[in-house]
Amino acid sequence: MSMTAITGARVFDGEKTLGVTTVLVEDGRIARVGGDAPEDAEAVDGSGATLLPGLIDAHVHTDRDALALALRFGVTTELEMQGLHTRDNRGGIAEDDTVADVRSSGFGITPPGGHPSELFPPGFRPGPPPGAKPAGQPPLIPFSTTPEEAVAFVPQLIERGSDYIKFMVDDGSVEGHPGLPMLDQATLNAGVAEAKGRGMLTVAHTLTVDATRMAIEAGIDGLAHLFMDRPHTAEIIDLVKDAGVFVVPCVVLNASMMGITGGELAADPRVASRLSADWDRALRSSFGHYPQGEIEDVLATVKALGDAGVDLLAGTDVSVPLTFLGGLAHGASVHHELQYLVRAGLSPVQALRAATSVPARRFGLDDRGRIAEGLCADLLLVEGDPITTISDTLNTRAVWRRGTRLPA
Repeated sequence: MSMTAITGARVFDGEKTLGVTTVLVEDGRIARVGGDAPEDAEAVDGSGATLLPGLIDAHVHTDRDALALALRFGVTTELEMQGLHTRDNRGGIAEDDTVADVRSSGFGITPPGGHPSELFPPGFRPGPPPGAKPAGQPPLIPFSTTPEEAVAFVPQLIERGSDYIKFMVDDGSVEGHPGLPMLDQATLNAGVAEAKGRGMLTVAHTLTVDATRMAIEAGIDGLAHLFMDRPHTAEIIDLVKDAGVFVVPCVVLNASMMGITGGELAADPRVASRLSADWDRALRSSFGHYPQGEIEDVLATVKALGDAGVDLLAGTDVSVPLTFLGGLAHGASVHHELQYLVRAGLSPVQALRAATSVPARRFGLDDRGRIAEGLCADLLLVEGDPITTISDTLNTRAVWRRGTRLPA
């Protein structure tokens, strides 16, 4: 039996600050919050630091190396929004404390030739490099052009181990490829209804106001992006609010689409020291497909959604370290997203909730996202106080995955 007592740190439990208190970790779980440290526990002095739940990135495309990079930044769970890490393909990841945990939609429902095919050069095949592909079945590519096809693919995705079902609603206009094949309303409606009827969470890729409207009309549970094609109106904010959907703004992705790089983040020594040369180059680049976009419009929409009480989740849409998918890096970009959320006008507490308790609640991850007795000991200890200075989340002092401390 192993016990660790983290003492002297301010504790943010995923919802609120608890002040300075002791957190006892035993056999991978949070055994107690408060009280005195047992004499036989390994003591970790948290003086001058803040203890947070491990962070959750609610929109990624990942592989094992990326999961390891994410963990170095205190991101203990990644939610894959298109990829290979469905239930039977996760292998030993859940038991590997050197990488972040992962959940996955598998591949999103989209028409043949639809998004995201337009993002990649001819012959490019997204996914882990040769030899790194998870064990298990090949991915199911649920190409759908009719309601019947979408309905038929949903149980197949569930059988293949998708943790939630994703729908692509994208005509390519933001990516510089207008006229892409796109799910029509009837197909989207039928697919969403089938997934929800089978008890599955549903999410939609939506980068425009019109796509957002379509997804909400279909009864979607969450939006994996925030629209960037026009400023918000009170009417669209009310539509999102009244539908009860959550939103993963991915401001870092919208910024990259507009040609804004992550160069300032890459220059931060707290980030640079943890990035490979490939990830550094990628972070200093950008997608650059929508230069006519206005980042201030996106930030104003985030603020309006937050003021309306819409659940906002921190996500990045980070994938692989290639410059044409740039402006992003696993782990680091979650911290960048938190900074953007605060720049938009959210409080640091609201931003921290967006990366901890809110994604855990909305994705049904009941064992994480908070610091409470009995939950998984995924923890991040940072120097300073991100409740007042959000960038202090990058001051990593220690990371624990299931109670195992990541080597410095």
